[in-house]
Amino acid sequence: MNQYFSAMLQYETQLLISFITIIILILIAQFTRRGIRKFAKVRSLDPNRKKIILNLFYIVIYIIAALALAIIWGFQLRDFTVFVSSILAVLGVGFFAQWSILSNLTASVILFFYHPFRIGDRIRVIDKDYDWVGEIKDITGFFVFMKTDKGEDISLPTSLVLQKGIELLRTKTDKEDIEEHF
Repeated sequence: MNQYFSAMLQYETQLLISFITIIILILIAQFTRRGIRKFAKVRSLDPNRKKIILNLFYIVIYIIAALALAIIWGFQLRDFTVFVSSILAVLGVGFFAQWSILSNLTASVILFFYHPFRIGDRIRVIDKDYDWVGEIKDITGFFVFMKTDKGEDISLPTSLVLQKGIELLRTKTDKEDIEEHF
């Protein structure tokens, strides 16, 4: 019993700092979740979009927590560098093969916070090759799904939506206001 107690005293500072770090990161996660929920409620955003953004922020928080705990517990920089470079090499090959995944997720976060259209809005995609006009049916982490006036179901990658001009023809609330008058 004394061996366990003396071993615990030896790591007392690291245990205390680890505990404080975890508490701080939990608080950051709670404030982030509340902020994103409030933002989604004020902007009347789809719950699925909110869930995607929350999951992306949680991944970032977990990575920060792992790095902080590694520093607290004194991993050797040389060992840590070998580990990180191995992980980055694998990710680099994967992202080089599928670079659009990262760009689509990033575009999804940008669309969540800064783009004016929502599900149910009518839009026109401004493109020299295509004339796409229709209603947005769904917005996910990777695609914006729309049904054109010609009856076509189109899925646009979120990164393409940021690259092309989007003209907002009629919002869902405009449509509801028009229906109220008739």
